[in-house]
Amino acid sequence: MPPTRKALLQIHFCVLLWGFTAILGKSITLPALPLVWWRMLLVSGALLCLPRVWRGLRAMPMRLRFTYAGIGIIVALHWLTFYGAIKLANASVAATCIATCPVFLALIEPWIARRRFDPRELLIGAAVIPGVALVAGGVPGDMRMGLAVGVLSAIFVAFFGALNKRYIEHADALTVTFVELGTGALFLTVCGPLFMAAPFVMPDLHDGVLVLILAFGCTLLPFALALAALRHLSAFATQMITNLEPVYAIVLAIPLLGEQRELGWSFYAGVAVILGAVFAHPFLHRGERAEPSDLVAP
Repeated sequence: MPPTRKALLQIHFCVLLWGFTAILGKSITLPALPLVWWRMLLVSGALLCLPRVWRGLRAMPMRLRFTYAGIGIIVALHWLTFYGAIKLANASVAATCIATCPVFLALIEPWIARRRFDPRELLIGAAVIPGVALVAGGVPGDMRMGLAVGVLSAIFVAFFGALNKRYIEHADALTVTFVELGTGALFLTVCGPLFMAAPFVMPDLHDGVLVLILAFGCTLLPFALALAALRHLSAFATQMITNLEPVYAIVLAIPLLGEQRELGWSFYAGVAVILGAVFAHPFLHRGERAEPSDLVAP
C-alpha cells in the first residue's frame, strides 16, 4: 500500500477513535472532573515509561517546561468543560460545540502567533452564527447550560491549539504531551476542591474498563498513529479529515445513545451549517505544511 494512502487510512481511524471520546464520556458514570483526572493520569503515566520522553525532558529548558505546563492547564480546562457539557446535555451537543473551534481560532491564533489577521477567516465566523442559533433552538431548555459550557470548551481548544502551534517545534511531541497532560492531572488534583469535586474517585468495574479504553484506545493509540501519518500528509488533507470528528461523534450517538430523540430538527440543520463553515476553513489554508500540534491532546 502506498505510504500516502496508508497515512490517510490511519488518520481516518484516529478521528473515528476520537469520535468515540464523546460516546464514552456519556457512558461513563463518573463526574467530569475525576473522568478527566483519570484520563490525564493514565496517559501521562504511560508516556513516562518511554525512554524517548525521558530524553526529551532532559533536553527541555526549564522555561519551556513552564510554558507547556501552562498549556496543560488549558487542556485540562478544555476536557473538564467538554465532559461537563456531555453530562449537562449529551454527546451530540458537546461535539457540535467543539466544531465551532475554528471560529475562535481565527480570532485567537493571529494574536498568539503574532501574524496578521486574515479577513477571509472572519467569513467563517459569520457563517457559523446562524448555525449556532439553529442548534440552540433545537436543544431542550434543560440542555442549554451544556451548550454554553460546550462553547466555552471550544474557546479553550482554540487557545491551546494556537499555543501548541507556536511552541510545538521546540520539543519532541510525545514529551510535550506528557508535560501537558501530567501538569493537567496535577492541576486537577490541587484545584479539585475549587470545583467542589474530588478528583480521586475510584471507578467501578464498568467505568474502569471504559476509562482505560478512553485513555489508551482513544487518546494514546490515535496520537501515536497520527504522528506517524503526518509525515505523509499535507495540512489540508489532515485538517479536512480531523474536521470529521464531530460528524463521527454525532453519527455514533444516534445508534449507540439514541440521542436523536432528544433533539429537534433545527439542531441538525444548525449542525449542517456549522460543519459547512468548518469544512470551508482548510480551503483558506490549502498548501500549508502539516503540523503535529494539530493533533496534540485532541
